[in-house]
Amino acid sequence: MLHPLLWVPFTAVAAATQVVRNGAQASLTGKIGTLGATQVRFVYGLPFAALFLAAVLVVAGARVPPFGPASLAWTVTGAICQIVGTAMMLVVMGRRAFGVAYAYIKTEPVIVALLGVALLGDHLPLLAWLAVGMVTAGVLIVSVKPGEYSALFGEGGMIMAGIVSGALFGLSSIAFRGAIEALPEGGFLIRSLSVLVLTLTVQTFLLGGWLALRNRPAFIGSLREWRESLGAGFMGALSSACFFTAFALTPAANVRTLALVELPMAAMLSGRLSGKVLARHEFAGMALVLTGVAVLLGSYAA
Repeated sequence: MLHPLLWVPFTAVAAATQVVRNGAQASLTGKIGTLGATQVRFVYGLPFAALFLAAVLVVAGARVPPFGPASLAWTVTGAICQIVGTAMMLVVMGRRAFGVAYAYIKTEPVIVALLGVALLGDHLPLLAWLAVGMVTAGVLIVSVKPGEYSALFGEGGMIMAGIVSGALFGLSSIAFRGAIEALPEGGFLIRSLSVLVLTLTVQTFLLGGWLALRNRPAFIGSLREWRESLGAGFMGALSSACFFTAFALTPAANVRTLALVELPMAAMLSGRLSGKVLARHEFAGMALVLTGVAVLLGSYAA
């Protein structure tokens, strides 16, 4: 019998390693461009994900579970939604201040919760719904300066692009959970890592192939910066492996809500590196995020 909160440490590790991966990708962006840095997580993450899966299969003495039409469809849907969501996120961030763009996109937990009910029947307890709302509100408070709230409603096109980006990320999470649940056999680690490897394969073929044909400088740049790209790829694969494992254990809304602890993690890391003191609205927002996380965990520990 698996512990009902086993998904929590996997999600916490996923959030922490995602912060490190984002930092590595940010440093690569200046060298090989945004798209080049983005495809690093797929091209360089795939070999590590395959190694993780191979190790688990050897230890368990098991095989890769067969992918039926449902698991294949969910996997491909999630892979494509994640790529398109990333592209739309970059458009929004290119047109808006980072904080306002982030606020649009991090409506994701609410969207994931609604899609989870509609598509997978993943019903949440009442306290978990409250936690989703609290954490989302906390992210909005952190991301948007007090004088910038009018900017949230300033451009209909950017609002829609940001919300669609968050919805695509949310749908990808739901699709990955659906793919894992649709596999007919295997433990939760084998099923989650099998879906991850197939997902990264699809994404490497689609985005890597597109860059190789349409943006060769970005593709070649990622190959030239292979040492740094390997580090980003490893952290990306580890983060994704933990996220997918958490999806196998609990509704995606729980995972995406708890994963927003990356916000205070990133803020603390940034503060230590830059010496910047957090503003009052940032403290208030992070306090609300952490309170929401506590409510989320309490809703399942009770």
